[in-house]
Amino acid sequence: MAEASAGDRVEAPVPARRPTRAELEAARDRLLPDVLPGPGDPPLRVLFSGINPGLVSAWSGHHFARPGNRFWPALHAGGFTPRVFAPAEQHLLPGLGLGITNVAPRATARADELSDAEMVAGGERLRALVAALRPAWLAVVGIVAYRVAFADRAAVVGLQEARLGSTRLWVLPNPSGLNAHYTPAALGEEFAALHRSVRD
Repeated sequence: MAEASAGDRVEAPVPARRPTRAELEAARDRLLPDVLPGPGDPPLRVLFSGINPGLVSAWSGHHFARPGNRFWPALHAGGFTPRVFAPAEQHLLPGLGLGITNVAPRATARADELSDAEMVAGGERLRALVAALRPAWLAVVGIVAYRVAFADRAAVVGLQEARLGSTRLWVLPNPSGLNAHYTPAALGEEFAALHRSVRD
């Protein structure tokens, strides 16, 4: 895979200090912009969808930014990036044909603070985004979120039978450090399984 290039994009660095409790609480009102391709970027191969922004992500402006979140190491272990990117390097993803969005836009400390209604509305938003962008794959990072957002209570991690138009669907485990069901190695294997399918 080719080395990512920042091109002309400018991304603010992650602040060196930790946010205060007041700053995290204030971040609940912020929307975290999607990471999507721009002019000159290759076609969108995989659009990764988190459940919703955490407070650290909303505060910093970077997806999967909470210390201990394993998304970025898993993305590399799965073969999608040439090295482990820092959250502040999320702007490099479109150059690799990758993007990031969320099922629900509201920032919370924990995903279980979201209502089912928010997740269902998020599923509708994802359908509209996929229809507009036409990625080859939509990878939802969180099985419970996928089951609710797409009304598929029987879904399991991996390839889904359903499609959104020509976009194929894949479910990945939640990379949060709170998800004890997956070790970092096992999480990397799940990302690698998607990567193999994307290349086929």
